[in-house]
Amino acid sequence: MNSFELNKILGALLGTCLILLSLNIATGTIFAPAKPAKPGYEIAVPDQPSAGAPAGAAAEPEKPIAELLASSDAKRGETAAKKCAACHTFEKGGPNRVGPNLYGVVNRAKASGSFNYSAALKGKGGEWSFEDLNKFIANPKGFVAGTNMQFAGISRAGERADVINYLHTLADNPVPLPKAAAEAPK
Repeated sequence: MNSFELNKILGALLGTCLILLSLNIATGTIFAPAKPAKPGYEIAVPDQPSAGAPAGAAAEPEKPIAELLASSDAKRGETAAKKCAACHTFEKGGPNRVGPNLYGVVNRAKASGSFNYSAALKGKGGEWSFEDLNKFIANPKGFVAGTNMQFAGISRAGERADVINYLHTLADNPVPLPKAAAEAPK
C-alpha cells in the first residue's frame, strides 16, 4: 500500500471523528437539560392540620399525657420508634447522627450534650418532660418554631404515648411514669 492510500484511509477516519464530535456538541447545545439551582426534591410538609376533616366538625380534645401513658406499651413504642432510627440512636453512649442520641432523654435538659442543636431549641430551655415530649413528637416545628428537625410528627396520640413510654425506659434509672399511668392495670 502506498502513502496516498494510507492518507485517504486516515483522512476518512479523522473526518468521521470530526463529524461525530460536531454532532455531539450540537445536540448537547440543542437538547441540554435545565439544571435546578438546588439539587434534590423539596418535600412539602403541611404546618396546618389536613383539610380532610369536615368544616363544621370540632377537633377531638387531646387526652392528658398521663392518661395516654396509662394505656401505652413500651414494646409497641420500640417498634414505632424504628422510624426515628434513621436519624437517632437509642443505646447508651450511642453516637449522634442527623439527630442526637435519645438514651436518657426524659427529664434531660433541652439542647444538652454534644449535639449541635438549633438556636430555637437552645432558646427553649427547661427539661424534656413527658408533656413536652408529647407536644414535640406530635409537631416538632409547631412546638419549637425554627427547629432543624425535618420530621412531620406522629399524629396518633396512642402511638406517641407508646414511643414516649419506650423512651422513658432508656435510662440507667428510668423516670417514673406520671401518676395516672402508674395506677393503670398492666
